Amino acid sequence: MRGRPALAAVTVIGALALAGCGDSDSGSSSSGAELSVGAAYIPQPVSDSMAAGFLTITNEGDTEDELTSVTSGAGDVTVHETVDGTMREVDRLPIPAHGELVLESGGNHLMFEKLKQQPKQGQTVSVELHFAHSDPVTVKLPVKAATYRPTGHSAHSGH
Repeated sequence: MRGRPALAAVTVIGALALAGCGDSDSGSSSSGAELSVGAAYIPQPVSDSMAAGFLTITNEGDTEDELTSVTSGAGDVTVHETVDGTMREVDRLPIPAHGELVLESGGNHLMFEKLKQQPKQGQTVSVELHFAHSDPVTVKLPVKAATYRPTGHSAHSGH
């Protein structure tokens, strides 16, 4: 597995994050988007009321989709893009056909605000991802150390 750690990590995390969305469903999709989620996490926030979330949405399908919103019982969640070092809230981010949308530290990300309680390392935060064309997907984001940075993922490979 040493040669393909990113694939292994996405497979394991994706399987854990999308429990209930088994491979038996993969053949039932038509020529639309085929979305899966991996590399999901939240660094333990230093603020009581705000946190950031990161994940990768992979689209194996022939059709582009868009992440349009995120909901969570943990608090309000907004989608942010970062352009030239400036963060701003957006109402959607594209997920290209046969591509991926990477939400990562320093780049596009989820912003949690008005947290009901501060997530602690070892806990998980559940979110529901909403798309322009695909059904919503529920993902559990594990809370990692505040200094955690994923390794082995091609986070800077572009879109």
